[in-house]
Amino acid sequence: MFTLFDKINSGKVYVIAEMSANHGGSIDNALEIVRRAAKAGADCVKIQTYTADSLTIDCDNEYFKIKGGLWDGYKLYNLYTDAGTPWEWQARIKEECEKCGVDFLSTPFDPTAVDFLESIGCEAYKIASFELVDIPLIEYTASKGKPMIISCGMGSIDEIQDAVDACRRVGNDKIVLLKCCSEYPANWEDMHIGNILDMKQRFHVPIGLSDHSGGSIADIVAVAIGACVIEKHVKLDGVKSADSEFSMSIEDFAKMVSDVRTAKIISRSNDYSLSEKEMSSTIFRRSLFAVKDIYPGDNFTSENIRSIRPGYGIKPKYLKKILGKSADRMIKRGEPITMEIVEKSIR
Repeated sequence: MFTLFDKINSGKVYVIAEMSANHGGSIDNALEIVRRAAKAGADCVKIQTYTADSLTIDCDNEYFKIKGGLWDGYKLYNLYTDAGTPWEWQARIKEECEKCGVDFLSTPFDPTAVDFLESIGCEAYKIASFELVDIPLIEYTASKGKPMIISCGMGSIDEIQDAVDACRRVGNDKIVLLKCCSEYPANWEDMHIGNILDMKQRFHVPIGLSDHSGGSIADIVAVAIGACVIEKHVKLDGVKSADSEFSMSIEDFAKMVSDVRTAKIISRSNDYSLSEKEMSSTIFRRSLFAVKDIYPGDNFTSENIRSIRPGYGIKPKYLKKILGKSADRMIKRGEPITMEIVEKSIR
């Protein structure tokens, strides 16, 4: 059973390890990524289901050539041919996920990919940022009734709303949106992680982060302000691929998983109760004590009563109320001023 909403509803962070092209053309690498991501603490391993022909056409004109960035000079068809995960591997990858106790997830890029993933029992779907505007694809995918995780890179408010509406139009309310900056790698100043807060209020669905930036600081910040899903590209050391330059090593991924789970614990809110250890520290607070011997009939003054540590006396807020009253008994220096003493004092 896909555990996404179980994790979210129990207040935990759901962590997705994105394999993408980082298998480097080897199924053995793909299976090793599954095993090592699971050991590192991932909840899910994600792949992508496409062919070059389902994404684009084999065309040499300028429209189909990448200019600038990580893949400068690549023809789209060649990039997707090199980066794809063969469909004949995918049932085996899913089987390895099940064996390792992690969820299997894939991104379909056309209806034939959805149909294929349905045939191997895929339990949830991811929509990539670049397909956010492909409303027919989103409708068809959502119509299968499975959880929909939708990346929102490059998305305007209206485009994100269109995608959400497409899911709901076919009766699917199992939606998670991922804040995303579609840069590879993403610059921190361009990420606008704070949008997570607005997205929660605006779209009324769980919000996470699909992170292409270096390190894990963005993921920690995102979880601290309410992200409940983190997706990060992972790679094996020494395996080069179209995506390896902006992907995280498994070792760093394990540290990130630990850090975001800690961030989730640290950022819990709306609870002013004291922990057991904090309760034990209250004795070191300030409270009212006699700092000189006070004899019966002596007035309480700022000279013989002070707010000091420890906290065995009454709170300092009562000081003004008792100044000027008289002691009804001997109070020795170093004795806490208690409520009993106050109540028995003489006006």
